[in-house]
Amino acid sequence: MKRTVAFSRDAVNVFFHILTGCNLRCRHCYINPDQHGRNQLPIDVIENWLGAFSGKAGAANVIFLGGEPTLHPELAAAVRRARALGYQSVTIDTNGYLFNDILDRVTPAEVDYFSFSLDGATRRTNDEIRGEGVYDTCLSGIRKARARGFEVSLIYTVSALNIHELESMAPILADLGVERFFIQVIGIRGKSAEGSHHLQVPRERWLSVVPPVAERIADMGITVTYPKVFLAPDEPFLCAGLCAENYFIFPNGRVYRCPLCEDFPYHALAFEADRLVSTPRLNESDFFQLRIPEGCVMNRLVQPDNLAYGEDGRPLYQIACCMLKEEVLKG
Repeated sequence: MKRTVAFSRDAVNVFFHILTGCNLRCRHCYINPDQHGRNQLPIDVIENWLGAFSGKAGAANVIFLGGEPTLHPELAAAVRRARALGYQSVTIDTNGYLFNDILDRVTPAEVDYFSFSLDGATRRTNDEIRGEGVYDTCLSGIRKARARGFEVSLIYTVSALNIHELESMAPILADLGVERFFIQVIGIRGKSAEGSHHLQVPRERWLSVVPPVAERIADMGITVTYPKVFLAPDEPFLCAGLCAENYFIFPNGRVYRCPLCEDFPYHALAFEADRLVSTPRLNESDFFQLRIPEGCVMNRLVQPDNLAYGEDGRPLYQIACCMLKEEVLKG
């Protein structure tokens, strides 16, 4: 069964980058140290910033990211603090290296998911994107997490470099015991924005590959989630910045509501002396109010190669908010 995951004001998602350092140099990494900082947050700051959302924590989910979050020696303490504050789910996004013996320092009762990133069904494709040896290390990390009783999900960022291997992920997911599979679309942010936009997948290719593969993998009993990306003519455009509560926190104190804004100093919020405050205008909140025929204003500005126009100059379709997802449920 497929359903569109609608935006909801009843849930809060906190994407918490506790550092930007990483042991890998992935070709499509979205981290921009000039905009996000190069520091590693002390545990007391992490705990205070988590507390800024504690009033909403009964309906809040936190995802710890980096860089590589397991490089942070106090990640386990951050996990326990999130639980103590009442966050309803805790996820750790990881490249699979699982530094600082993190599997020994947290329990399945404390971490809902370890979410691993793999960007190829073969060693060659994945390691050309993420680095030599990453494929084997990631698969080994997944097996170790599963052996310790943790639930695992897997993220596959689709680009022109690896879309041809997406379908081949099915037997790998089954063999690893992955419960949830997240297909992401390449964003023109961070490293991806430094050169040409050749990494993006054309609309026809995306629609012909991603939804059918998602259905087939879901038929195996795995829940699959992927971004809507392209709206049908009868589907309205909705902006998560207006209809949902998503917060993308970076170590330099910037807090964004839209990930497409993250290469720019347009963040709507910031931590100042551990207090969450609104930033002066003009910021991303002002962009959310704009209505254009193309749908997403930020997509039109920063990654317009997703769009196409007719002879009359009008867009042939709208781009969905990047936070709008399709979910294909098990069975």
